[in-house]
Amino acid sequence: MADSLSGWLALREQADSAARSTALTQAIADKVAHFRPLHVLDLGAGTGSNLRYLGPRLPGAQRWLLVDDDARLLAEASGKSARLPARDRLSTCAVDTRRLDLDTLDHPEIFAGRHLITASALLDLVSESWLQTLDSQCRAIGAVALFALNYNGQSRCSPAEPEDDVIRHLMNRHQISDKGLGGVAAGPGAVDCAARCFSAAGYQVWRDVTNWVLTPAERELQSQLIKGWAHAAEEVAPEEAATIRDWLARRLAHVEAGRSNVIIGHEDLGAWLP
Repeated sequence: MADSLSGWLALREQADSAARSTALTQAIADKVAHFRPLHVLDLGAGTGSNLRYLGPRLPGAQRWLLVDDDARLLAEASGKSARLPARDRLSTCAVDTRRLDLDTLDHPEIFAGRHLITASALLDLVSESWLQTLDSQCRAIGAVALFALNYNGQSRCSPAEPEDDVIRHLMNRHQISDKGLGGVAAGPGAVDCAARCFSAAGYQVWRDVTNWVLTPAERELQSQLIKGWAHAAEEVAPEEAATIRDWLARRLAHVEAGRSNVIIGHEDLGAWLP
């Protein structure tokens, strides 16, 4: 499982980087510019793509703690970060890792002393209660928050197929199942939920659209994404398996023919205390 997840994370990293909000990233960098060194906590860090994107864009010396429940992904994160070219890596950026089950956030020690709490492609997998605990932990230490690339339930494919809307609806239903992170996942409503939670805690919140815009050149990413949609849809509605598989064959044919374009809705969310 770790190998397949590692491959998926590697496959999507370029699309993630292209989609992220440069304006919000800069706003966060400005908010934390006075911390020396800057202490960052990355939740659900995987192989470290969030570090590789943010590290060169954040100011000054940094100390990162990467937290994930998969030791193999964390080991890969350490190796990839060490291999970054010097021009893309701050020489004063120190990286620690910790294997930890994030089903709950009842781990005050990982938050203690952190100036920035961040995650990428995570919030749509967690529950509302998890998000409430997250904003409480951030508020308790006065930390700035940045959560990138949260799926918002929107997608569009061209050429269109008649079942596209049905598949998206089924996939969104699958998104709100329990992902092992505090209960039923917030899914496409995660950014709305997080914004409410942080606003209620006294934070100023900035949201920015960060859609994936996948062209025919991203053939492998599109193929894996569409197969994932079909698998999720079939789990939710096994009685529709024949329709789903027929749709899948037609969608993949568009990809293989080099005529498929896909837009996936994401949002970045940043929050800080006035």
